[in-house]
Amino acid sequence: MHHRLYLVSYDISDPARLRKVHRTCRGFGDPVQYSVFVCTLTERGLATLRLRLERHLNHREDQVLILDIGPAHDRTLQRFTALGRAFEPRPRRAHIV
Repeated sequence: MHHRLYLVSYDISDPARLRKVHRTCRGFGDPVQYSVFVCTLTERGLATLRLRLERHLNHREDQVLILDIGPAHDRTLQRFTALGRAFEPRPRRAHIV
């Protein structure tokens, strides 16, 4: 089972849908900025995340971007460059899908 790191960002126009999308993303990853999450997922986890997010979207008004940034290991997180306050990845936690 290979884990990959994904950057998930969203722009949701309705506050109720925004809360649902935010809660869904919190269940799969860690917030790094407002509306931006880093998620460590298997293929199955990614499929589950996509399915759950789809349920909350208005496809004419909302947008979710999912960027595959590579294999999930510590060197991948070193690709982040932060200006201003330092980017501090959170310790990995168990995730049950």
